[in-house]
Amino acid sequence: MFLCASSARFWSAFCMQGMTTHFKTSKALKVKKEAGENAPVLSDDELVAMSVRELNQHLRGLTKEDVVRLKQRRRTLKNRGYAASCRIKRVTQKEELERQKIELQQEVEKLARENASMRLELDALRAKYEALQCFARTVTRGPMSPGKVATTSVITIVKSTNHNNASPTPFYAPS
Repeated sequence: MFLCASSARFWSAFCMQGMTTHFKTSKALKVKKEAGENAPVLSDDELVAMSVRELNQHLRGLTKEDVVRLKQRRRTLKNRGYAASCRIKRVTQKEELERQKIELQQEVEKLARENASMRLELDALRAKYEALQCFARTVTRGPMSPGKVATTSVITIVKSTNHNNASPTPFYAPS
């Protein structure tokens, strides 16, 4: 995995965030010791942030062992930056997935409540329907007495939950 110079600077700054000045100084001394006493001092930030071309210019005149040590140190620092970014990405993704899980659980609970409410309403409507059917059967079976005048009975069906705020519709059945 290769990064451009600006990405390397970002990771360098990211990795060094929160480190004390003492730590930076000791790292710079360590790099100086690794590179030999006549080498220019490179801090970890500088080592990670510089391009390969810049690094090669700094490595001119150093022994092969010093060059290998500095390059290995640079690779180690870059790998730490990559690992830190992966950890942050993993934690961020986990938090996002947990948030989505909570939202979905709440939606499932809401839909379950709505479903239960609709089932109750459906059961109530079934009971009213059966009562109306029974009433209709008794009205159509019974003979009309000659002295009675046909009248109309009014039965009002009212929904238990009025969703559309419409007024109840009366049902007329001859009696």
